[in-house]
Amino acid sequence: MAKHEHVRVAVIGSGFGGLGAAVRLRREGITDFVVLERADSVGGTWRDNSYPGCACDVPSHLYSFSFAPNPDWPRTFSGQRHIRAYLEHVTDTFGIRPHLRLNHEVLRMEWDADALRWEIETSSGSFSAEVVVSATGPLSDPRIPDVPGLDGFPGKVFHSARWDHDYDLTGKRVAMIGTGASAIQIVPAIQPRVRSLTLFQRTPPWVMPRMDRNITGAERRLHRALPFTATLRRGLLWGIRELQVGAFTKHPGELGLVEKLAKANIARAVKDPALRAKLTPSYRIGCKRILLSNTYYPAVAQPNVDVVASGLREVRGSTLVGADGSETEVDAIVFGTGFHVTDMPIAERVFGADGHSLADAWKDGMESLRGATAAGFPNWMTIIGPNTGLGNSSMILMIESQLNYLADYLRQLNVLGGRAALAVRPSAVHAWNRKVQTRMERTVWKSGGCDSWYLDANGRNTTLWPGTTGEFRRETRQVDLSEYEVLRAPRTASTPTSRPPRTKETAQ
Repeated sequence: MAKHEHVRVAVIGSGFGGLGAAVRLRREGITDFVVLERADSVGGTWRDNSYPGCACDVPSHLYSFSFAPNPDWPRTFSGQRHIRAYLEHVTDTFGIRPHLRLNHEVLRMEWDADALRWEIETSSGSFSAEVVVSATGPLSDPRIPDVPGLDGFPGKVFHSARWDHDYDLTGKRVAMIGTGASAIQIVPAIQPRVRSLTLFQRTPPWVMPRMDRNITGAERRLHRALPFTATLRRGLLWGIRELQVGAFTKHPGELGLVEKLAKANIARAVKDPALRAKLTPSYRIGCKRILLSNTYYPAVAQPNVDVVASGLREVRGSTLVGADGSETEVDAIVFGTGFHVTDMPIAERVFGADGHSLADAWKDGMESLRGATAAGFPNWMTIIGPNTGLGNSSMILMIESQLNYLADYLRQLNVLGGRAALAVRPSAVHAWNRKVQTRMERTVWKSGGCDSWYLDANGRNTTLWPGTTGEFRRETRQVDLSEYEVLRAPRTASTPTSRPPRTKETAQ
């Protein structure tokens, strides 16, 4: 019989969000928790994405926890291998291993309104928890478009986040579908060894130079000997990005100079005017994420690379047909087509107080209070929830702000005492999201003239935060109980009471 385990808190996922939550729980004195992870190791997106050239586009000292500085980052922008090693180090340093339940994929989570707890079914056993922290992340489930004829393709097909390292691309005719953050790293990494590379580009990205270099031994020794120097470095990196936020969120016209620099970057590397025209976007820079690379344009300009300025329309055997009617014979297809961000599959597995799934609750668009709690789902919190993404800075800053909110949420439950739960008021969720969406109208992400993965099927930006990270930290410093209802467990039959068996109390 499968084992059942009851805990105070169940954390779903072991990427930055899940491990950060686990560390914060321990620092708050909470040890009765588990981290449920579907894979066989920690790391989240930095475990799953191991494609050639995989690296972060946020500086290393900013893309790490403030409570776990790493003085030994080897480069100013770290590669996947070093970031994954960092997360393993965090897991060991803060004693998270005993709490890990690896190879435990969450199949279903259901709120028990009488017991005031979550019942969780996983691939390796069942759990119950008073509080669930969902840290599955928006970049965890790859999206492959439904291309007619793809099932009949005789060659190799895989997504960038599920790279097949056993398949040798050397000498092969390869198609790269998509031109996002993964593709601009993959293209330069594989171009020198493939026979031909066809890049299907629906929309060209804006690409700026990547100011990457080795961090010297002297710098690393300084950061080890005087930790405050690493803190100052992180603070400087943070401050520069905070100053940039206004151009993205309030005054998109100020990005014109940056756009000119990006065009100059194309002109330096691409001499063919026809190719340069294909690679030059027609939308305002910043509308999609600005990408960083010193090698993408030089690689695309090589003789064995062909840019098809359209999406992939269909597959006929080993022939790929572009939306422009072009045909290309290939041996392998690599999809760099992103992830299920605004329609996260985990939402289909979470069932709330009324028995409906989170996916159903969010069918018209994701909504939560302060990027954390969703109406109808008591004692459930998400890390990197709706409208917590960033267009120019480090998500670790947002995660740590949400961990502050989580910590205060648990403190409030302690103060309430007994068997209690917090249910966010729908009115509070709607008010918060009206404010966010009103502010969103002024941003480059809405006015920049592009169609990006930031937008959901209804054209709403439910992904990004339209402000500074400092502002978000202030907004999530503590729980405002007026935004919640308190749920109490039924009293026992022997307990005298004139109340109905289950009550909702207005939180004061």
